[in-house]
Amino acid sequence: MRLFCLDLEGVLIPEIWIGLAERTGIDALRATTRDVPDYDALMRQRLRLLERHRLGLRDVEAVVARMAPLPGAREFLGWLRELGPVIILSDTYREFAGPLMAQLDRPALFCHSLAVGPDGAIVDYRLRHPDHKRASVEAFRALNFHVTAAGDSHNDISMLKAADAGILFRAPQAVRQAHPGFAAVEDYEALKDAIRDCGRG
Repeated sequence: MRLFCLDLEGVLIPEIWIGLAERTGIDALRATTRDVPDYDALMRQRLRLLERHRLGLRDVEAVVARMAPLPGAREFLGWLRELGPVIILSDTYREFAGPLMAQLDRPALFCHSLAVGPDGAIVDYRLRHPDHKRASVEAFRALNFHVTAAGDSHNDISMLKAADAGILFRAPQAVRQAHPGFAAVEDYEALKDAIRDCGRG
């Protein structure tokens, strides 16, 4: 049976931290895993910026409340669900992913959580697993699923390598150059074609 694992930000929804950067004018918040492969270093940088500028969970929630999925994402997910189960494997946080997941008809989401102080300050983050995308794909394959995975960033590569088939979706040039062994596509129609090709293998 086929099963599909997708990254969330950059694949189905815009980057939340970039949205926060645009809302606040703090350009350093624009950094994502496309730019900084070390996830802990990236999150520590974000937490320092939030503390310095006195931004908390409500500020992030306000950004998310105004966001919508990428054009065509909801329709693409509907198409994909006809082929098999879909699991979203993301390094986002359950505390603010809800509104966007509702707009995507609530696919299954595996992600992390935040430690939030009584004043709403985001004081730390809690990983479900140090490499939960890879571990999840390996577990699904151990259950005899044929896994196709798609992502756009450095932090998706271990997931793509663990899958039966891995696809880069709208990945920046630096990621594509560093990992030339994966199919790389730029829109949902091309992603559908790549997924169909994987199913024929």
